[in-house]
Amino acid sequence: MVKIRLRRMGAKKNPYYRVVVADSKSPRDGRFIEEIGTYDPLSSPSEIKIDLERADYWVKNGAQPTDTVRALIKKAGTPTEKAEVSTDE
Repeated sequence: MVKIRLRRMGAKKNPYYRVVVADSKSPRDGRFIEEIGTYDPLSSPSEIKIDLERADYWVKNGAQPTDTVRALIKKAGTPTEKAEVSTDE
């Protein structure tokens, strides 16, 4: 099974995550198929950059996002949807 999950990077007590598509049997920081974004929880406000097109592609092909990644995708999708609405007006 393929999962969309966080891969921890950064130094001790200074986490930085990459959103990756990986086989569920791979270790958390191990081999992955594709990197689709980043998440920096320590910046204020938290910085979330996710390629929503690629995330949607992987979900349509059966990849299961973890609960945390699902929440991040939801947050990352919100500003762009608002921006698209405001540019149409």
